Formats: sequence, structure tokens, C-alpha cells
Amino acid sequence: MDINYVSKLLTDFKTGNLTLDEAVDKLKILPYEELEFAKLDHHRLLRQGFAEVVFCQGKTVEQVLAIVNKLAEYNRSILATRATKEMYEAVKAVVPDAIYHELPKLIVVERQKPAIDPKRFILILSAGTSDIPVAEEAAITAEIMGNEVRRVYDVGVAGIHRLLDQHQLIEQANVLVVAAGMEGALASVVGGMVAKPVIAVPTSIGYGANFGGLAALLSMLNSCAAGVAVVNIDNGFGAGRLASIINHMR
Repeated sequence: MDINYVSKLLTDFKTGNLTLDEAVDKLKILPYEELEFAKLDHHRLLRQGFAEVVFCQGKTVEQVLAIVNKLAEYNRSILATRATKEMYEAVKAVVPDAIYHELPKLIVVERQKPAIDPKRFILILSAGTSDIPVAEEAAITAEIMGNEVRRVYDVGVAGIHRLLDQHQLIEQANVLVVAAGMEGALASVVGGMVAKPVIAVPTSIGYGANFGGLAALLSMLNSCAAGVAVVNIDNGFGAGRLASIINHMR
């Protein structure tokens, strides 16, 4: 539900195409819509520029289906994270234009592509191939929110020449997202190369002492490079959303 929806509703009421009762009925869901198990924030697109994103983990297939189906009535773009293939297949049956990105486990509906500024792009980097699912969650999140996104994968510090080969692209980016597991050192290295915001995403990839991403998280939080912000472990969505907000600022 965006500004165009509200503007049309008010215009239709003003011109008599909608009665007062009809207009009030349509406005009832503007703050949120009550379901038995969820309260859908239809106002979020107006308030924050993108519709409420569905976090599927912990929800049943039936709950995800009901939520996405309702969101699809009022929003041109929908994003559902941590979704299983079973959830997608259920959604696809009622929202035919939904697509599934299997690696990052995302359900996406994109009925109208937003305007993109090709001069300002977000660069997504992964330290290793195993970090790509989290990096892709960030990349696709940023793309559906109206950003030019470029990717450079498998450029971790164990072979730092691979990263240095990309220095021109790294310097041209407006915002950078770095996904890294193990010891998470890539974020500090990239942070020391640029005068742009770097969003570090610790991943849960690593051997035992990685503690499921905790080692990478602590390393990134203790980075000596200025301009590095850190999101939660495996939170590609959070990194992509933050990168999008920064990239759209003028």
C-alpha cells in the first residue's frame, strides 16, 4: 500500500466513485490488518519505503501462505526470507508471479521494478564460496529495493591478491557489504581500502572455534578500520536493507 493507493482512494471519494463507508472500509487496514496469528503492517511501505518483509523461519507453511497472499493484495514488491521450497510452492499456487531464490532461500514478488540510479551502486563481497548464500540474501534484498548491485565473490584474505585485483571496482562503489565467516578479517581489509561505508556481515561458516559466527562477529566489532558497521550473524537481509537506505540518501 503506497502513496498512489492512498491518493487514488481519496480522489475516488472526492469525486464520488467511493462512498464514505467504502472509503472508511478500505482505510481500516491502513495501520495494520489483524490475522489470527499476525498483524500485517500495511502502513510500512508509506512509512519506510518498502513493504513489510516476511521472516519465514519458525512459521508454518500455512502462515507464510496467508501472510504473503494478503501482502500481495496491496504491494507491488514482496520479500520473504528464510523460506523453504515447500513454502514457496504453496505461495506460488496463489501468487503466480512469485519466484524462489534457492541459495539464499528467498521468495520474491516484483511486479514493478523501481527506478535505479546506475551511477551509485552497492558492491557485495564474500570472503569464500560458502559465504555466498548470506551475500546473495543481501544482494537480492538491495536489488528489490531499487539499487544497482554488483557482486565479487571468493576474495577472502587467504588469497588477498584476488581482492586487490578488484580495487578499482571497490573504490567506485557507493556502499559495500562484506560477508565473511572464519575469523571475519575481510571486513577490516576492505574498510581500510575505501572512504565509503562498509557493512560487515559475519557468517556462521567456520570450524569449531568460530562458534557459529561469534568469532567473526567479535572480529568485525573490533575492527580497527574506520567506517565499518556490523549486522548480526548471517543477517544478509539487514545488511542489504541498510545498504539500500544509505545508497538512496542524497
